[in-house]
Amino acid sequence: MNARTETISASNKAAIFHPKQAPHRHDVLFKARVFDPSVQELYLPKKIVQHLEEVRAGKVRFDTSYADIIAEGLKDWALKNGATSYTHWFQPLTHLTAEKHDSFLAFDGDKATFRFRGKELLFGEPDASSFPSGGLRATHQSRGYTTWDPASMPFLWESAEGLTLCIPALFYSQKGASLDHKIPLLRSDQKLQHAGMRLLSLCKVKAGAVFSTLGIEQEYFLIDRSLYALRPDLVLSGRTLFGAKPAKGQELEDHYFGPIQERVMAFMRDVEETALKLGIPVKTRHNEVAPAQHEVAPLFEKAALACDHNMALMEVMKQTAARLDLACLFHEKPFAHINGSGKHNNWSLATDTGLNLLDPKGNSLVFIILLTAILRAVHEHAGLLRASIASAGNDHRLGASEAPPSILSVFLGDALQKIVQEIIQEKPFSPLTAEKIDIGLEHIPHHDSDLSDRNRTSFFAFTGNKFEFRAVGSAAASALPVSILNAIIADSLELILDEIETALKGKKQCSLEVALPILRKHLTVASAVLFEGNAYSEEWHKEASDRGLLNIARSFHAYDQFRQPKSIRVLEDVLSEHEIESRFEVFVEQYAKAMTIESNLMLEMFQTQIVPATQQDLHRRLSLLQLGITSHHQKKLAHHISALLDEAIALGEEIVLFKTQSADFGWEAKAKVYCELIAPKMGEMRGKVDQLEQLVEDNLWPMPKYREMLFHL
Repeated sequence: MNARTETISASNKAAIFHPKQAPHRHDVLFKARVFDPSVQELYLPKKIVQHLEEVRAGKVRFDTSYADIIAEGLKDWALKNGATSYTHWFQPLTHLTAEKHDSFLAFDGDKATFRFRGKELLFGEPDASSFPSGGLRATHQSRGYTTWDPASMPFLWESAEGLTLCIPALFYSQKGASLDHKIPLLRSDQKLQHAGMRLLSLCKVKAGAVFSTLGIEQEYFLIDRSLYALRPDLVLSGRTLFGAKPAKGQELEDHYFGPIQERVMAFMRDVEETALKLGIPVKTRHNEVAPAQHEVAPLFEKAALACDHNMALMEVMKQTAARLDLACLFHEKPFAHINGSGKHNNWSLATDTGLNLLDPKGNSLVFIILLTAILRAVHEHAGLLRASIASAGNDHRLGASEAPPSILSVFLGDALQKIVQEIIQEKPFSPLTAEKIDIGLEHIPHHDSDLSDRNRTSFFAFTGNKFEFRAVGSAAASALPVSILNAIIADSLELILDEIETALKGKKQCSLEVALPILRKHLTVASAVLFEGNAYSEEWHKEASDRGLLNIARSFHAYDQFRQPKSIRVLEDVLSEHEIESRFEVFVEQYAKAMTIESNLMLEMFQTQIVPATQQDLHRRLSLLQLGITSHHQKKLAHHISALLDEAIALGEEIVLFKTQSADFGWEAKAKVYCELIAPKMGEMRGKVDQLEQLVEDNLWPMPKYREMLFHL
């Protein structure tokens, strides 16, 4: 037996211990560890609580004179709940969160006391030298600042049986440049707020604020942690660099929405309870299409809060999995041959009065103007949207099962598609009426059908009262793609409203009659991105090319879209030109580093695990042949295994040569080599090794196989 077979044998005998607990009321758990208004009222003066409410609503700038009082209240609340340290919790350009913990302890002579001042609440100074900056600071200039975002509520984080006060913060350089993903998101919402309020004013719809909303569906895989530990590729890169297709995958379609295995349910329950305490409104859990794949989805919230909550939720999931001897995988394609994982971003616009501006049953004029702005934005800035979801991991998912291709298309559904065509063709509008569904059973009531079906192959799909941005990778931070989305839609909306106001000639209220010629002009051009069919099909790829739509298959080639003049212009209020250039530098470097790690791992695993196991198998086969077994078929099989090993060794040598030749290149040049030369060779090498996995004696194969990882819970 080897480590793999011993681990599988041991885990088969291990009992899943999850102590039964008294059921918790989830309504009681909700926000139990959040410094929300109901808690603030116990620790802060009423006028400060009201001030914080106005800050969160975007009505006023935070008054720093209140900082000491708020800090004292936060400290008292944290200490009462058992927390003894605090941290600014921020989101650098790593697609992860970051934190530096400080104790509340202060020392006066030989006495210790607890202290937390307003300055410490508002201002942190982490050493920014090891965070990606893309040239926003020089190597020898490491200063970076964090500041509390008072629009976000502090919370208590539990880890190692202790609590820490987490203060959601923004991260910026000494000169005020954004070093994080959240500042641009907040800037983009400001830009969208201005455009949205202008639209409502023109259409005489009353509201005090407009903001983007987001509901993030998070897909993930769960596997046994002992098997995960035997896969260096999963541990260090997040995906399997080798792995033959198992005899059974997802072809029976039996996992999707199937019964949830007990060990997985224990994980889901623990995640939900922790998430609810942090104020994350988790709502849905289910098995996804691929074996061992699952999904969790919260209700929609303001976009910035939804992004905060998603980052916290991912960390909750990783920690909960480890505690239950599981591994939670967020890579976009941890396993070949089956579905990858996405982070479906359900985006809409709402008002403080409760209106969803993307509800077709609401104000029809507001809806059709906004829809036109969205379609124009997506058509005009498709390359920028593609760049916003680009990563080495997402390249393996886009165009595969359950993920859209890299061609950016929009699905509206039959009803809206028809209305758009009627506007373009100057025909009367068809009424938006829902049909009754009759399934042929007398005891089942009739139900209204939705105005549109769903299209799971679409990059950007309308789903009734929101758009689902399906292409975002499961491991990515949603803040960047949502920032881009907000910015380009706000820009298009402002342009269309400029034209409408000019056509109004001084009139104060917009009408459909005045708006239609302008909308028709933009819809005629933007309709090139509309597609209702199967976006996986070869026919669509050809048609998209004929329409002039971008198809950037590899992420490395997408990053340059950030630096296009029209991208710089449309992002001017969200990311400065210097900040945009920094993102390009950071993302290219991250791409090259991810590929470097994967290629190093592939070569190491091949040399130290695959080659010895295959040689041992060949030695046994050749020993039998030396004993006089002269079967033609057995000789042929041995020669086939030997040839595959030789071919894989030769491919490994080619990869080493490319790596050596590009070792001194800059990150952009190195990323190009990995994208265009090394990645294809890695794919070929994997193909040879995966064939060997299906031929080498099972007891000799060193790494857990797909059938064991995907079906062993």
